[in-house]
Amino acid sequence: MGVLTVERKILQKNDVIAAENRAMFLQLGLFTINLLSSPGSGKTSLVEKTIEVLKEKVNMAVIEGDVQTDLDARRIEKLGVPVIQIVTNGGCHLEANLVHESFKNLIADHLQFLIIENVGNLVCPASYDLGEDCKVVLVSTTEGDDKPLKYPAMFIKAKVMIINKIDLVPYVNCKPDVIEQNALSINPDLKIFRTSCTTGEGIQEWCGWINSNLRVR
Repeated sequence: MGVLTVERKILQKNDVIAAENRAMFLQLGLFTINLLSSPGSGKTSLVEKTIEVLKEKVNMAVIEGDVQTDLDARRIEKLGVPVIQIVTNGGCHLEANLVHESFKNLIADHLQFLIIENVGNLVCPASYDLGEDCKVVLVSTTEGDDKPLKYPAMFIKAKVMIINKIDLVPYVNCKPDVIEQNALSINPDLKIFRTSCTTGEGIQEWCGWINSNLRVR
């Protein structure tokens, strides 16, 4: 019972700061996504492709979360977009306070779009609200088609699912239709995209969805 009490207090404190983040982002007119996946699914590659399509039209920034190193932030920095790296030193997820403190280091004036790339993990990040508009969960065809069934909490809380590395379907034991069926059986409201960061398939459609949300915001 003691462990449950401590965990509840941690989440309650996180939710308070997440609400502050959400109010701040709303006041700034900033559309924010929390990008989640297991390690190696292609989150950073998707962020790079998104930047390449949108950066000339949209003022955007990235907060990078990783257990160790700033390698991903260096990749993003080369594309000329403001980026802040959070190194969790072993922590398996980002928390709202880390996002709050990191955001202070960004020049928020005129920002329209913020990508928070979370730590690679399909378990812990599902429990932590960061103040984002929506969670976007990315799965790759190299992981098989049962991820939604194994990690249902993540797919329940996400608004969008991206099936990445679609170009590798002929070479792996994975059926994208089955991924979609499994995910929709858990969350029928999921918006779904299929992408390849190698061929560019689906990237324009994904970026079009972002643009539509920017217009609403």
